[in-house]
Formats: sequence, C-alpha cells, structure tokens
Amino acid sequence: MAGVTLYGFPVSTYVIIARFVLTQKNVEYSFHDLEEEMGKPSHLALHPFNRVPILTHGDFRVYETAAIASYVDEAFDGEPLQPKEPRARAKMQQWISSLNSYYYPYIVYHLNHERLVFPALGIAADEKVVSAALPKIAIGLEVMERELEQGEGCLVGARPTLADFFLLPSLSGLSRTDEGQKLLAGKPRIAAWRSKMDQLPAVQTVRAQVAPFVGKPIPHAREWANSHRPKY
Repeated sequence: MAGVTLYGFPVSTYVIIARFVLTQKNVEYSFHDLEEEMGKPSHLALHPFNRVPILTHGDFRVYETAAIASYVDEAFDGEPLQPKEPRARAKMQQWISSLNSYYYPYIVYHLNHERLVFPALGIAADEKVVSAALPKIAIGLEVMERELEQGEGCLVGARPTLADFFLLPSLSGLSRTDEGQKLLAGKPRIAAWRSKMDQLPAVQTVRAQVAPFVGKPIPHAREWANSHRPKY
C-alpha cells in the first residue's frame, strides 16, 4: 500500500482531528511537522491557502480536514465513521459545519489564543476578545448539552462518528482555561460524552503523541496576533 503522510504542526486543532480519524481507522501514517516551514514555499506547495493539515496517500494529495477525514474513512478498511442513513449523515455534517462556524472560532481563535497561545509567546491577552467570545461559547455548549440529552450518548447515535472526533479537540482545549471550566460546569451530558471519547484507545494514543508539545510556545503563532486576532 502506498504510504500515508499527514502534514501539520502538532497542537493544531484540525491536525489533531485528522490524527484521531487516522488512528481510529488503524491507518499507518507518518507525521511531517511543518512548524519550521509554515508559510514558506514548501508549505504553500502543499496547501496554497497557508493552512494545515494536508494528507498525502501515494501520489494523491488532499487538504481541508473534512475532505481528509471523509477520504480516510472511505479509502481504508475498518468500522465506518459516517452513517449511511441520510438523516443521520446530515446530522453529522451539521455538527462538523457547526464546529467550523460556531465552536472552533470562539473557543480556539478567540479564547484559547488569548489565554494559552499568545501568553506563551509573551503577548498580552486582549480581554475584549475574550469577553466577546464567552457568550457565544455558552450558546454552543447549551445546544450541545441539549442535543446530547436527546440522543444516545454520542453526537449522532450511540457510536462515535466523524462529528465526535471533530468536536473533541475544541472541547478539550476549552477545559484548559478557567473560563472554559466554569462554562462546562453543570453540563453533565457533555461531561459524559467527553469521558466516553477520552476512553477510546485512538484518542489516548493521539494525546500521548501530542502531549510533549502542549503548553509550549508555537513560534509561527506570533503572526496570529495580526492575522487571526479579531478586532473589537
């Protein structure tokens, strides 16, 4: 079988999603750390929009995490991570789109960058950004808690789908901030869902791989204070 390589930097939320999916599907792959190459020609040759992750499988290359996850699920053996039934599949896609539009931007770009990423680089947090994010995060958590209460333990049914692996890194990151811990308090369904996901061998394996990089400065993130930081 042609080799599989995942490109990115270790603590990227979307890179972690891709690693969860690859590991859950038991796909052997190599990881290419792009930290020293971010924004340089070698990186842009892989992803013209200056983002991660990128996956190569032999002579095939694909970027954008949703495309990577779907490809891995369909191209390799193992228990499917996408429902076949149209309504369940639509719900899965709804969660993935919601993560991209409503959860990730406020949890990661707004809160985690200000509380975790920028301080590690000696950049003071912008409290206006944090204050604007918290009500948006609260709404997202209320929606998730309500949907889980009406479901079967996972976001779509009783077994994890791509949706669960997409949401997990952002929710885990949220719990690393004081504000996030307060927002998560009193959300028993989310807590039970996180516990269920945390026990998956694939999740434990990826977290062990990423652990040495958690909390350390992300050198190329210094530019994010200008390129990623919202203006209020």
